[in-house]
Amino acid sequence: MTLLTILFDGVAYGMLLFVLACGLAVTLGLMNFVNLAHGAFAMAGGYVCAVLVNQSGWPFFAALPMAFVASALIGVVLERSLYRHLYTRPHLDQVLFSVGLVFMSVAAVDYIMGSSRVFITLPAALQGQFDLYGVGIGRYRLMIIVICGLLTAGLQLVLARTRFGSRLRAAVDDPRAASGLGINVPQVFALTFAFGCGLAGLGGALSAEILGLDPYFPLKFMIYFLIVVTVGGSSSITGPFLASLLLGIGDVAGKYYLPKLGPFVIYTIMIVILIWRPNGLFGRTATR
Repeated sequence: MTLLTILFDGVAYGMLLFVLACGLAVTLGLMNFVNLAHGAFAMAGGYVCAVLVNQSGWPFFAALPMAFVASALIGVVLERSLYRHLYTRPHLDQVLFSVGLVFMSVAAVDYIMGSSRVFITLPAALQGQFDLYGVGIGRYRLMIIVICGLLTAGLQLVLARTRFGSRLRAAVDDPRAASGLGINVPQVFALTFAFGCGLAGLGGALSAEILGLDPYFPLKFMIYFLIVVTVGGSSSITGPFLASLLLGIGDVAGKYYLPKLGPFVIYTIMIVILIWRPNGLFGRTATR
């Protein structure tokens, strides 16, 4: 039953990776904007949740929505004041700007919160694990799978079946024509960017207990976010979702069976997939 336990933990880790990275998939794939500061919004959500739970005594499930809202609000402010000026700039300018923002956020959080690693105090109901037919099921990881599964289904529904999703695709494909049809392109971009930042903040709050939280969080996990989007392809949500599951299971299995080489498994999977499909599992050549 060890294999099933590894599979369960890998799915939970993959779901967590998806929630952390899907905001980047939205901004990069649907808005064609390279936001390498995505991890900074995840870190913000994690610290908001940690402060509310550990210091203010908020219930964990009440602090999770606040992590989403706080990161989304930060995203709105930065998008309206800074990011919107870079939408039409070359990708290199976007990368340099967002990397600089990462280092600024690291320095600011280190100054305000300190450099010690922070974990969130979980309620008793989420601690420990139980056995199901010999498979060890962690309560917290099970909660992550449920929450992330619902978020994934909801996100796919919003982007594929709602009027807002149609407006977003139109705004990305041809902003001038979309404006001529009465679509408020800046508002659509602001809401999309804020939603992506909010998802990152929620992922940061959920991941704090598993990955830990410190000022260098955006730098340590930036490569994981990029791998998820690159392997899955940035033209849809389905690709990053399946890539997250594949990479999560591969990473957990690699660290269990090959503890000395475990960290290299996820990079090996990435290299093999990109050699096979250079644009990712569900990728296509971006046009704008």
